[in-house]
Amino acid sequence: MTVRVRFAPSPTGYLHIGAARSALFNWLYAQKTGGKFLLRIEDTNLQRSTEESTRSIIDGMEWLGLAYDEEIVFQSANADKHRAAAYKLVDEGKAYRDFTPKAERDDATVKEGIAARARAHSAEGTDHRSNPFRDLSKEESDKRAAAGEPFAVRLKIAREGKTHFADIVYGPQERDYSEIEDLVLLRSDGHPLYNLSVVIDDIEMNITHVIRGQDHLTNTHKQVLLYGALGAAVPQFAHLPLILAPNKGKLSKRKHGEVVSLTTYRDRGFLPAAFRNFLALLGWAPSDGKEMLSVDELVQEFSLEHIHRSPAVFNFQENDPRHWTDEKALWMNAEYIRTMVVEELLPLVKAELRANKLWREEYDDDDREWLLKAVDLIRQRFFTLKDFSGQGRAYFSDDFDFEETAVNKNLKKEPRLKELLPALADRFEETDPFTAETAEAALRKFAEDSGVKAGLLINGSRTMLTGQAVGPSMFEVFEILGQKRSVERLRSGVPWFDAMNALGDV
Repeated sequence: MTVRVRFAPSPTGYLHIGAARSALFNWLYAQKTGGKFLLRIEDTNLQRSTEESTRSIIDGMEWLGLAYDEEIVFQSANADKHRAAAYKLVDEGKAYRDFTPKAERDDATVKEGIAARARAHSAEGTDHRSNPFRDLSKEESDKRAAAGEPFAVRLKIAREGKTHFADIVYGPQERDYSEIEDLVLLRSDGHPLYNLSVVIDDIEMNITHVIRGQDHLTNTHKQVLLYGALGAAVPQFAHLPLILAPNKGKLSKRKHGEVVSLTTYRDRGFLPAAFRNFLALLGWAPSDGKEMLSVDELVQEFSLEHIHRSPAVFNFQENDPRHWTDEKALWMNAEYIRTMVVEELLPLVKAELRANKLWREEYDDDDREWLLKAVDLIRQRFFTLKDFSGQGRAYFSDDFDFEETAVNKNLKKEPRLKELLPALADRFEETDPFTAETAEAALRKFAEDSGVKAGLLINGSRTMLTGQAVGPSMFEVFEILGQKRSVERLRSGVPWFDAMNALGDV
């Protein structure tokens, strides 16, 4: 049997990271088993579903590298099949028409209404099978329907018995029929409801394994009943632990906004491989506990049996821009930037520089070797691709900003630097060849001759050349920026005095 799994998002907004994780786990399982990974867009909520959201979902999957097999299935296109299945169940006596007047039933919130009635009936000991139309004769039901009387369609659920299924993650599951209200399949306007549509589509798509969030466990009991009524094989189920916010509440689009959107991470400079790795560890771990995993390693190690039952917590601080997302996500992204083969990182850096008008075509040709060395040097302290155009801007442009803290710490405290740094530039101009080693020797000799500590000149030079307080080895920075730029920036009073003026030191 070929494994067939599906990712079935609703296109009602951006791709939530919880949904992205579900897509990833489905994809990994398909890859691991040699199966098929299918995409179904559940767009039956016509008021909320948008083409923009569908595009965002597909773009997000492409960014993560989750290629789907076969054609996309749009659930709305199958509505006629869903209705036909419901009417067939009526003909077979497995479902019935419910002619309860619409005024007594809020079809717009049928899900909430069913839940509220179930709670009330449970408290009152009411029989869920007491619907007056449940045992209406087929002749009478057909007659009233033919006369144009509106009706919903409900599945007949036996008075005695239990649903059973073995969840791969949560183990054996069962529920008494007495706890389940006769399931609404069609609204009075003929609109198929979620549980019917999902089951029919999964049957049509030959889905063998349903891998989805733990919040669907309750629906699964209802869907098992539908598979039985339709005479179809029940797929295997694996429900994933929820992803919670730091306060252990549900991580939601409405409450938490962009931090839960996959596109936020793409747009803020995360590497697809790093975020894919991070997502995989939200509720799952390989048997050896290793954290940095290539896509091939993820496929090799992945198993549904190693998915955790306890919820994963996505840690972030809503009002702290330094901790805007989970620290582990940032750490992992930094590790990927620092350790991946620099040639593989280069196209991502190129896209970032190009987007910020910092890319020069020479970087593809004559200056490629320089670019490789520069990227390899400066990436060691970077967390996202945005850092190449932000903190790293001085390596690609003479138009860069000075950090206020860097100016305060490395320039403002020692007025003599105003003369010392241009004098150091004079020494550098005479240094030949100009390398990290010769620059270091020249700087240390100049410090000794000037009666100052070398660290004063090193830190002052760093801020003059890069605008930063910290960074790679300063002597390697001299070599990467080259003799001409190093000399010009040490001599230039413009960035240094501009920084002084901005701080009020005039």
